[in-house]
Amino acid sequence: MDKKRSLDTICIQGGWEPKNGEPRVLPIYQSTTFKYETSEQMGRLFDLEEDGYFYTRLANPTNDAVAKKICELEGGTAAMLTSSGQAANFYAVFNICSAGDHVISAATIYGGTSNLFTVTMKKMGIDVTLVDPDAPEEELEKAFRPNTKAVFGETIANPALVVLDIEKFARLAHKHGVPLIVDNTFATPINCRPFEWGADIVTHSTTKYMDGHAMCVGGCIVDSGNFDWEAHKDKFPGLTTPDESYHGIIYTQRFGKAAYITKATAQIMRDLGSIQSPQNAFLLNVGLETLHLRMPRHCENALKVASFLQKREDVAWVNYPGLKGDKYYELAQKYMPSGTCGVISFGLKGGRKAAEVFMDKLKLAAIVTHVADARTSVLHPASHTHRQLNDEQLKEAGVDPAMIRLSVGIENAEDIIEDIRQALED
Repeated sequence: MDKKRSLDTICIQGGWEPKNGEPRVLPIYQSTTFKYETSEQMGRLFDLEEDGYFYTRLANPTNDAVAKKICELEGGTAAMLTSSGQAANFYAVFNICSAGDHVISAATIYGGTSNLFTVTMKKMGIDVTLVDPDAPEEELEKAFRPNTKAVFGETIANPALVVLDIEKFARLAHKHGVPLIVDNTFATPINCRPFEWGADIVTHSTTKYMDGHAMCVGGCIVDSGNFDWEAHKDKFPGLTTPDESYHGIIYTQRFGKAAYITKATAQIMRDLGSIQSPQNAFLLNVGLETLHLRMPRHCENALKVASFLQKREDVAWVNYPGLKGDKYYELAQKYMPSGTCGVISFGLKGGRKAAEVFMDKLKLAAIVTHVADARTSVLHPASHTHRQLNDEQLKEAGVDPAMIRLSVGIENAEDIIEDIRQALED
């Protein structure tokens, strides 16, 4: 990344650099196919011998410009857009794992990702061990196996708001010769850049703060280019041995630091096809242009709301990493000194029933199956996003059955607080 360009400038001008006479605004290349003059040239594209566009499932100029912007924001080497955050997490792991392999993941991750790992990927023969992210290193060490291929965690867990000790997990992963994959959706690169703390691969649900307006579902995978696949070539044959589906190409030898993303695009995306549409990528880019402005406001508002809730007699507990006294405040200050996110979780003394009554009384905040956009929203995870989990699994995921997840928007903070007050009192 150009050291002279701040994140603010990258948000606005990164990715798309128009030449003389080209559109100032990123164009939407709304086409499935791209024309060439000769059959030979098309063949070179299919053999990965030449860069270019020939089918949008594999690459599209609009998508590539937005992926490039996110890559620059994270300080990575290469990136790829996907149709959703779920697809991004699946591809990030599946790109280096196959039947018989093992993955270690923090237990306090988004319920959908947990289900992906422990149910769907288990059916594919990939075993995932969920671990307590707060456990000491010697305890976490026991989870590693000879067939472990990756470690996964979320910068800020959704919805438990557990802050991942990135350096600890990176140290353990690298000790065992595997990469650390971090989902950085809640913090965004505005507040945290996991590569600077040892993470190797970053994923995003761009549906959240990056889009910022609840318009488009999307995801992204960014590779730091720092993990040495060749140094652990026996663990990662998909990258370090010939791919017969591409005439025996060896990704690490042909593409160097871009090997991981090239394989994810040319092989996984080619075969599974969870692409982001160019139209959605265009709208995502519009959202990214104000990400550096919105994130500080989300954090500022969330801190005010968390402080208000903390003083209420009818509130049993409040979790917000930006709040002094929070269990994860010190870790948050280390990894995210400028702010964490706009999401708060809290519980009412009346328990689960009180949570449902409270949510139904809200007027400004909407009950929606979404989080992290400009508008304040609320959800009851045990009844909604984590509905598939039983009480024991909810506890492992750090989700109290009475937990309310409040996604604080960028409206006036006093209006948000007044809405909460009237729902608690009226």
